[in-house]
Amino acid sequence: MSERRGLIGLVTAVGISTLGTRMSTLALPWFVLTTTGSPTQTGLVAAAEMTPYVVVQGLGGPLVDRVGAWRICVLTDIAAAVLFGAIPLLHAFGALPIGALVPLVMAAGALRGGGDAARYVLLPGVRETAGTPIERAAGLYDGVSRGASLVGAPLAGVLIGVTSALNVLALDAASFLVSAALVATLVPRSAEPGPSAAGGESPASYLASLGEGFRYLRADRLLMGIGLMVMVTNLLDQASSAVLTPVWAKDVAHSSVALGLIGGVFSAGAVVGNITTTWLGHRLPRRRTYAVGFLLAGSPRMFAMALAATVSPVLVACVVGGLAAGAINPILGSIEYERVPRPLQARVLGVLGATAWAGIPFGALTGGALTEVLGIRTALAVTAAAYLVTTLAPFVLPAFRAMDRVDHTGEPVGPEEPALAAR
Repeated sequence: MSERRGLIGLVTAVGISTLGTRMSTLALPWFVLTTTGSPTQTGLVAAAEMTPYVVVQGLGGPLVDRVGAWRICVLTDIAAAVLFGAIPLLHAFGALPIGALVPLVMAAGALRGGGDAARYVLLPGVRETAGTPIERAAGLYDGVSRGASLVGAPLAGVLIGVTSALNVLALDAASFLVSAALVATLVPRSAEPGPSAAGGESPASYLASLGEGFRYLRADRLLMGIGLMVMVTNLLDQASSAVLTPVWAKDVAHSSVALGLIGGVFSAGAVVGNITTTWLGHRLPRRRTYAVGFLLAGSPRMFAMALAATVSPVLVACVVGGLAAGAINPILGSIEYERVPRPLQARVLGVLGATAWAGIPFGALTGGALTEVLGIRTALAVTAAAYLVTTLAPFVLPAFRAMDRVDHTGEPVGPEEPALAAR
């Protein structure tokens, strides 16, 4: 059990942190929307949080290497708790106009970006100590996050209706403190790759280290293709979650509970999809599973909201979408850890993560603008159509064929070997 303590501590910290973050993801836009009545300002606040998150993900890899992933996990969680706790406190004293809220959420977004990047880098170390296969560890990491979202979304919807969105933000602050305590007490610092893991001298400077990450990603066509595709889908998902879905819940369903149900049902399907993929991971064709998963995960639920007048058909589409979405991240995690050497993971996966998340700040702004100009139903239809077109990429682009470049044991096959999956 002692060998698994680090893995258990890390994934539990991820679950607690994700639970709070998922709740605040609903509470913050609901607070801004009900306070200002403006979808544009709602999108602005969401963009203010996600822009520094993306920047830190992309540029923070060398700092994670130098400062240490373990230390960054603990310190950023404590600081994020202070910032999210300040939001309801300032509002209580009447000192929280939009001009004050924006810098608060920007700082919180930067801290979340650093903490998430550091936790991701710790996973290979704790899974090695635990003796857990990479597919299982990546699936467990994603599954705990999905499970936290399953609980967090409907819980936030209920708590917003029963108490207030600001109380939910206070709970998010508490979740960061719990996460910091779990990492500090259960995860060994040896889980992070030390300077000696690189097998040589450290890069001469921060910029040299950062440039190495960019060059590695640019040279890997599969990882670059994944990053660009997920960048677009994340943009569209953020437009939906930060603006379109809250506006639909408010204007069509007339209920914050509906907002929580949509997120909760999707997360429930994603948990089941994750468990299935984690269990059958080495038997599933990676590219086909990834492609079909993305095809069903996004556009159907957005089309359902564009057409439906009640919550029921939207929930059905969310179940299907969640099941499909649950298969995506375990596959992506396995591919990323296999293709990037451990000493380079902080800087390369940080750049990859930033690429994938780069569209998110624009997603919130796009969602707000589309809603203002087109109305909620047309905005949802346009977003769904764009999502559908994007998710055809794995079916047609040759770079994605390398996803199945593994042998029957799940070990990577050299570049000279043909992929095993049908083309």
